[in-house]
Amino acid sequence: MQLQQAEPSNIDFEDHTSSASPTEQFRHSLQVPRSPGAKSLAGDTLRSRADSFNSTATSSRSRANSFNSRAETTRSRGNSDLTTLRSRFEGDDLSTDEALRPDKTNEQDFVVEDNPFAFSPGQLNKTLNPKSLAAYRALGGIYGLERGLRTDLVAGLSVDETSIAEKIDFEDATNPVNSKRSLDTRRIIAHDGLVTEHEVKGQFQDRKRIYKDNRLPAKKAVSIWKLFWNAYNDRVLLILTAAAVISLVLGVYEAVGQPKDPKQGQSLDWVEGLAIMVAIVIVVLVTGLNDYRREKQFSALNARKDDRQVKAIRSGKSVMISVFDVMVGDVLHLESGDSIPADGILIAGHGIRCDESSATGESDAMKKTAGAEVWERIAEGTATSKLDPFIISGSKVLEGVGTYLVTSVGVNSSFGKIMMGLQAENEETPLQVKLARMANWIGYLGTSAAGLLFFILLFRFLAGLPGNADSPTKRSHTFLDILIVAITIIVVAVPEGLPVAVTLALSFATKKMFKENNLVRHLRACETMGNATTICSDKTGTLTQNQMTVVAGLLGTHTNFARDLDLGDADKTILTFATAFGRLSPDMRSLLLQSIAINSTAFEGEEDGKATYIGSKTETALLTMAKEFLGMGPVAEERAGVEVVQLFPFDSDRKCMGVVIRLANGNYRLLVKGAAEIMLKNATQELFDISGESLESMELTEEARARCSTNIEDFATQSLRTIALLFKDFQQWPPVGVEHLEDDRSAAKFEDVFGEMTFLGVVGIQDPLRDGVALAVKRCQDAGVVVRMVTGDNITTASAIAKQCGILTEKGRVMEGPKFRHLSDEDMDGILPNLQVLARSSPDDKRILVARLKHLGETVAVTGDGTNDGPALKTADVGFSMGIAGTEVAKEASAIILMDDNFASIVKAIMWGRSVNDAVSKFLQFQITVNITAVILAFVSAVSSKEMHSVLSAVQLLWVNLIMDTFAALALATDAPTEKILDRKPTPKRAPLITTNMWKMIIGQAIYQLLVTFVLYFAGYDILGYDTKCSQGNAALVSQCNDTMHTELNTMVFNTFVWMQIFNEFNNRRLDNKLNIFEGVLRNYFFIGINCIMVAGQIMIVFVGGKAFQIKRIDGTQWAVCILCALPCLLWAVVLRCIPDVYAKKLFDAVAKVWLAVARPVLAVLAVVFKPIGRAWTAVAAPTKRFARRVVSKVSRKKVAEDKAANNEGIAADVEAASNPPLEMSTAVTAPPKTPPPHQHRHTHTASAEFPLQPPPITLTTASES
Repeated sequence: MQLQQAEPSNIDFEDHTSSASPTEQFRHSLQVPRSPGAKSLAGDTLRSRADSFNSTATSSRSRANSFNSRAETTRSRGNSDLTTLRSRFEGDDLSTDEALRPDKTNEQDFVVEDNPFAFSPGQLNKTLNPKSLAAYRALGGIYGLERGLRTDLVAGLSVDETSIAEKIDFEDATNPVNSKRSLDTRRIIAHDGLVTEHEVKGQFQDRKRIYKDNRLPAKKAVSIWKLFWNAYNDRVLLILTAAAVISLVLGVYEAVGQPKDPKQGQSLDWVEGLAIMVAIVIVVLVTGLNDYRREKQFSALNARKDDRQVKAIRSGKSVMISVFDVMVGDVLHLESGDSIPADGILIAGHGIRCDESSATGESDAMKKTAGAEVWERIAEGTATSKLDPFIISGSKVLEGVGTYLVTSVGVNSSFGKIMMGLQAENEETPLQVKLARMANWIGYLGTSAAGLLFFILLFRFLAGLPGNADSPTKRSHTFLDILIVAITIIVVAVPEGLPVAVTLALSFATKKMFKENNLVRHLRACETMGNATTICSDKTGTLTQNQMTVVAGLLGTHTNFARDLDLGDADKTILTFATAFGRLSPDMRSLLLQSIAINSTAFEGEEDGKATYIGSKTETALLTMAKEFLGMGPVAEERAGVEVVQLFPFDSDRKCMGVVIRLANGNYRLLVKGAAEIMLKNATQELFDISGESLESMELTEEARARCSTNIEDFATQSLRTIALLFKDFQQWPPVGVEHLEDDRSAAKFEDVFGEMTFLGVVGIQDPLRDGVALAVKRCQDAGVVVRMVTGDNITTASAIAKQCGILTEKGRVMEGPKFRHLSDEDMDGILPNLQVLARSSPDDKRILVARLKHLGETVAVTGDGTNDGPALKTADVGFSMGIAGTEVAKEASAIILMDDNFASIVKAIMWGRSVNDAVSKFLQFQITVNITAVILAFVSAVSSKEMHSVLSAVQLLWVNLIMDTFAALALATDAPTEKILDRKPTPKRAPLITTNMWKMIIGQAIYQLLVTFVLYFAGYDILGYDTKCSQGNAALVSQCNDTMHTELNTMVFNTFVWMQIFNEFNNRRLDNKLNIFEGVLRNYFFIGINCIMVAGQIMIVFVGGKAFQIKRIDGTQWAVCILCALPCLLWAVVLRCIPDVYAKKLFDAVAKVWLAVARPVLAVLAVVFKPIGRAWTAVAAPTKRFARRVVSKVSRKKVAEDKAANNEGIAADVEAASNPPLEMSTAVTAPPKTPPPHQHRHTHTASAEFPLQPPPITLTTASES
């Protein structure tokens, strides 16, 4: 089905002046269907009763007969063309060509082949580059855009549009005559028209081709080859590669270029160099693939984070679509709290104000004017630069409701152009920063050990050179072996896997959290949430189901009604709903319908194929009651005959909303609904008789007020939300003597008219608790997390629900927001430990609460759904926004989005946050154990060996490094949390990364592993009887046998060492002192699979590694010895866990004191020794660095100056072309700013600069024993 567009009739300019103005016709015609949660008075219907949405009626009346006056002005000027009329905005003297002239930088946006639309993307962008009423006029205003973009300002795009069959040219679209048409010529689609739900093949094909969709091109992903290169570009790996290449060359030379001894076989020394190179390739491949997988996961996370639902009108019906599916020509809804997804022009609305600071830098709230009104003002010649119909993507709607026409999306939009240059890199979390710092210190210590080993072996090598009879090649090979072992120790000692472990844990956790309705927007929130100590939660929708129903109420001050008659007292007369509403007079019934249907933002729609009301749950509950008991028809029909004069959107500070309508007798009526106790305070009248024929009122007596107050209290004690209805009639609007709004003289200030109201009644709305919320609160409390309720409900309702949830305890305090905010900081800090409920709170109260809790050292999580909750969400350590009820501003301010608005999902976030922290601690405990054991074993064995060879060869150490940095990180980062993870208290903010329990396991396991490997290495030859096996035969055979036995023994040491790491990995699955290390292991397929890979790899290495790994295949007995030596590390872990952490802490404190007593003098001596060297190095290096900085700075300044000059030339050319004044203009060319001479830095030498290796402070804490 092709898009059909009705042809407008060509109405003569003069004849049209006798009828209503085009703006007025447009207002009458605009039956804008509303969308979920939208704050507008329009219904979701587009019926022909066009006067149902008079969005700016007061503006029309304030400029009475403005169109006629314009016509007279036009005739007095000799029927001159519209473009020649006098106006007062910048650029009003520009011609169409000048207003839409391309810039040099975006000329390609103005050239589009086979464009069925009237405008190119570049022409549409001229309205916002910068805001230009001249470009808006050149495009024909709102009607020209409607026609040129082949859309409809009322019905939006057709869902069945594919391609555009009939082209429209620029002149036809922008012809002013075509914009002057009556209502009858405009296509209006009825509400009950069919909207196709199926996917249309090739939908919006031409729009996507010409204007693109609302997606930004994904940041160019780092190619897998680049990741491989980055992994290889490690300084240590590069040095190791150079050593391996030299070793390979020397080995080949020795095997090929040297004379061979017939008694010896072929030299295989080249195999070691080749094996090291192969091992480096494997390490690089695994690291690169791991990084590639991580990048893919975070790209998917960012795509989910950026996607959201927006409210559009298509085929005359409000629908929810993905922000990525917004098209040029779409009609989108605007409401308070929205983040605007695309550029456009305001069609109509009430009090739209936008925060454009993030898009334009403008700090003031920008008032928006309807596009039709702006077009009329341009035609009249009264337009000024203050008129602003432009909606800018990336800005926020602060207040008001309305609709706008999309003109630019994706890369063509203002926000898109900015974001293309600001696509952020993946953030580093605090834990990653801490671990990177710790990895550096461990690396420093390992490098020091490797350096010390290198110099010891080098001195031994040099000392033995005089008596060394080996060939030069052989001696060179020996030196390279020393260098390679030292470098390999550095590879093992540097724990580059620590930050990787955090990344893996976070990527795994965020993926799982998404499945459990937690969309993590900022990674740091995931780990922070694990240590949360308090949660400040909303009530509605989070603790409750947000499925509201009116269950009781009061009409007037005497008539009580309820669904459940037990809700009332025995001495009260409680009527059923049908009986109570059956007594109402027609006028009273009509007044109630107005209060419920007109003063509402909800609308009719469908959910899961069923007709329902969509919007605020409070309002949908009232609409449902009106439909069932007041005979209300479709909401749009109730609104159709009502002229709305002014709208007061809901405000969280005043706790109410209102609307002003014009009555048939010419008077005006203010309808207000809101929090019952606040409404009652502002009521001074009540209706004389709700059954009477007229709406006569009388004074609200103290007795009647007390009766109403008692009913409100009764409802609140039963956990009902209480909403009261008020009204007041005025003879004119705005009333005499009230303050007007600064930017709209036809609008009154709410505070000046909200008083001496007439009380209509109050309703009690029930919102039952979510299933399992009490258990979730209990789990949080058991986990050491304090749950506080922060709600806008009155103190009685809030207390009742808090008790049902288990939040409010006997010792807990309840306070109201107005009282809380006036406390001093000292008083707040005094009551906060016991404050459990904050009722009648404003968003600012929530922010103050969060800030004071953080001041007391708490880690605070807070939930929020409104625009005004943004500051509190930003202030909190972790902000949770509501995925269903939350505004876009709240979502952008939050760190995690609760996709189901359920408190139980917050508990899941706590569990996964703790799981991330635990995974990192597990890996840290495992890796430091391997680091200590491997470095000490390699160091001691190399120093003690006559051949100066380590028992662990370079290739073996690379395999161990692969186990540590990749396999173990994957295995230990993928343990899913269990409910038991909530059985401990949160970890304090300043807690060290390594606890006493972890140190106990690290040092204990390292001692066991070193003891076993040293016994095997030094005494294994005798214990295993190798000395007797090689005691017979000639010297050559004995020597060959000894070499073979030593290789077998070294193989057993290596095999035992690796198996101890595999078994110790199971030990590290627990961080507490409990003994069941296999709990949940069968549910972690990653852990099982990775361990199978490690076991298979080790078996294969021992059987086929041969010369490459410098090992020999061992038999079954030797395998049994290896396994039996490694397996007891599981039993040893049980012994270690039985040692109380308190005793371990005392021991470690004593050792630390001894260490510091020895280390400080040594470091002081080293500082004295290396201080002259450091100064000499600085003296030599400083001039070179300064010279390099100057060269780089000079080149950079030259490039910047050239770019700036080119940019200035382009701007000057554009200004000259756009202005084209009759007088001669001079253009000043600004020279690039002069750069002051480089600042001469004074080089100061601190202690750390003199000697960079200072031991980090060691803090020991005692883990709570379970």
